[in-house]
Amino acid sequence: MLRLISLSVLFGLALPAATLPPEADQRLSREIFKEMIEAKSGFTTGSTTPIAEAVAQRLKAAGFPASDIFVGGAIPRKANLVVRYRGAGARKPILLLAHIDVVEAKREDWSLDPFQLTEKDGYFYGRGSSDDKAQAAIWIANLIRYKREGFKPDRDLIVALTADEEGGGPYNGVEWLLKNHRDWIDADFCLNEGGNGESENGKKIANELMASEKTYTDFRLEVHNAGGHSSLPVPDNAIYRLAAALGRIAKFAFPVKTDEVTEAYFTQLAKIDKGPNVADLAKVGAGDRAAMERIAAANPSWNSMLRTTCVATQLEGGHAKNALPQLAAANINCRILPGESVQSVQDTLQKVIADSQVSIKVEPDVSAPPSPLRPDLLKAMDRANDSLWPGVPTIPVLSTGATDGRFLRNAGIPTYGVRGIFIDRNDYRAHGRDERVRVQSFYEGQTFLYDLVKTLSSAQ
Repeated sequence: MLRLISLSVLFGLALPAATLPPEADQRLSREIFKEMIEAKSGFTTGSTTPIAEAVAQRLKAAGFPASDIFVGGAIPRKANLVVRYRGAGARKPILLLAHIDVVEAKREDWSLDPFQLTEKDGYFYGRGSSDDKAQAAIWIANLIRYKREGFKPDRDLIVALTADEEGGGPYNGVEWLLKNHRDWIDADFCLNEGGNGESENGKKIANELMASEKTYTDFRLEVHNAGGHSSLPVPDNAIYRLAAALGRIAKFAFPVKTDEVTEAYFTQLAKIDKGPNVADLAKVGAGDRAAMERIAAANPSWNSMLRTTCVATQLEGGHAKNALPQLAAANINCRILPGESVQSVQDTLQKVIADSQVSIKVEPDVSAPPSPLRPDLLKAMDRANDSLWPGVPTIPVLSTGATDGRFLRNAGIPTYGVRGIFIDRNDYRAHGRDERVRVQSFYEGQTFLYDLVKTLSSAQ
């Protein structure tokens, strides 16, 4: 299934200049990136429409016909952009997806302006720099480059920059496009966010192919009672009862397990990891449950790949400082492994809580099956890796987060997280303070995706 590449003395050598795009294309991608970062497209307070409109103007100036460009969405401030680069039509198109909304960011929480692209100490800083405006800017810059170079793919290339990935809801761009204009984005498969290059202390470890993701689901726990005057406390206090339930959840762990994707991930990782867990990594790939428990305890990311997780993320309770609470509530955010149902997780939580006065309400999200590990995609990734980073293997991964790929998978469009942008495994800042991406990695990712898409859309 996967061609394994042994690590060699090449690992860690200086990168050749060929890993970077031509200077003109670097300038173009940076200019687009800056424009996107500085457009305030926060999920709650911002708008994606200015980005979609600005990109459309760039594409028209680059020679794309207006008939192949669409800007629009569910509401005026939540516009998406779809552009089609015409090929020979020998095969179904490839969809190149990125979202242009971002998680909210407050200036007072950051050490610099989150809505200003800042280049500092070898990094690009800004909200959305790693999630997901880097990939959005790269898709557009590369598409313009293909056009300028006269590249003639054997299939259409479709780029879709979409709204409201971060919060879902009624204005999600991928859902809206599937419902209203499926033909605009229908494709053989999709390349999306979710798979990064993984590095540590400047050393590239592996290039990820995200083929599966967990289901995001929120459960609301509530305790109601009559309340009363705080000078007359009673044992049945809603806050105490909720706290006891949360304590039981905190001590509980769902069972560990693997599937095709995570078995491949740990098997491959065992062949390149140099740390103390290498023997257990191989055992996990072979299905050893005791090794899974040890690996889960060794690393939060591995733990999340191996089991469903549930964690308290929000609390509320009481209505006055001098009154017993009539309501105590908490949000429990669960990331559910593929193949497990929301109902089974709810049933488990109810058993763990073991208190009939603690109710559970579910806000289910969309689950989706894994995408098959396509040999053509794996081969193309290996080829691009060999060209840019000799010795760095492709590793399939399960995303412990959530992307819009779940909607596409359920619509019959296999979706893969592929970026080629390397992020240090100990410095992942998406959704957090001072989000950033290494400048070198941004441009290397531009070259990687340029080569990968070109290989996947050239006559076989």
